[in-house]
Amino acid sequence: MAANSNKLSKLTQSVHVGSKGDSLYGGVVNPIYPSAAYDYETEVRYPRYFNTPNQKAVVEKLVALENGEDGLVFSSGMAAIMTSLFAMLKSGDHVLFQNDLYGGTHHAAVTELNRYGMEYSMVDVSDLKTFEKAIRKNTKVIYVETPSNPLLKITDLKGVAKLARKHGIITIIDNTFASPVNQNPIDLGIDIVTHSGTKYIGGHSDITCGVVVSSKKLTDIIRKSAVNFGGTLEAQTCYLVERSLKTIVLRVQQQNKNALALARFMESEPKIGNVFYPGLKTHPSHAIAKKQMPGGFGGMLSFEVKGDPAKFLSKLKLIKRAISLGGVESTITSPVRTSHAKLSAAERKSLGISDKLLRFSVGIEETEDLINDIKQAL
Repeated sequence: MAANSNKLSKLTQSVHVGSKGDSLYGGVVNPIYPSAAYDYETEVRYPRYFNTPNQKAVVEKLVALENGEDGLVFSSGMAAIMTSLFAMLKSGDHVLFQNDLYGGTHHAAVTELNRYGMEYSMVDVSDLKTFEKAIRKNTKVIYVETPSNPLLKITDLKGVAKLARKHGIITIIDNTFASPVNQNPIDLGIDIVTHSGTKYIGGHSDITCGVVVSSKKLTDIIRKSAVNFGGTLEAQTCYLVERSLKTIVLRVQQQNKNALALARFMESEPKIGNVFYPGLKTHPSHAIAKKQMPGGFGGMLSFEVKGDPAKFLSKLKLIKRAISLGGVESTITSPVRTSHAKLSAAERKSLGISDKLLRFSVGIEETEDLINDIKQAL
């Protein structure tokens, strides 16, 4: 089945694209091909070359869901992100980041890029005119993340893509929070889409992987670096990722529904302060989110409790205190202690990440059960 030419719905794509079944015995599920040694006469296959059957099955499904041409599956989201950056940059080049990034990406940028002679800037992308002023003659990449982690800020992807094309710059996005169900950046002009597949793509809090989807031309460039860096994903985990992708649309649709209901409840709850969710009409970028996230506003939200956040967390019974996100179970975390702990207090303050902020990954449970758990903990 040709992933890019068919006109199937995402729900049908998620089930069928890349899942060819077992031609030997007629099974409907792709077999696991654990071999690290293949006959090289027709094609040189090797897991580190990103071309084994289970790797290809995952990529075909994701390429269809993201409306791309080609892609790669990695051992982690950071492997996907950093391999893409290093493939597009060389010593003396400059990359322009939006300033509100996942803490792991921020830490990797500030600790690794300068060591290899690469320059970077982190700038507020909410004003594209100001953002454009930060572009230098040696700027080769613009990197954005939307919705952002942990404050769910929205970046105007069409605006960024137009700006980048004007200056001949490659664009990369971390699309993890949105998932390919809710947002397809390639349709909006973005060049390279990355995901921490550990989150919504895996969806069950039991695997780690990363994803890149792009054009054939750019994917080939990234693949050359990827083969050298070795961040490949083995067959068993690829099989689990493919299995998980078959239900991604159903999972994310329920998470969208739950998150919107919870955000509306929290907005009216006097014991809760600021609520950050792009599906709320009060969100400053709600109109942009509505245009570029046609599938829904996502299962992630964050909020500030007016009381002691640690005490609130200790009283939750259904919602689990845990790092990571995107699983079928609802989890909650304190960014200052987890995802953004490597940022200084001053850096967190400048980004609006307070000590009272809690990041909530909404699962697929019954909506009312989640609301009741929040109520009793408050």
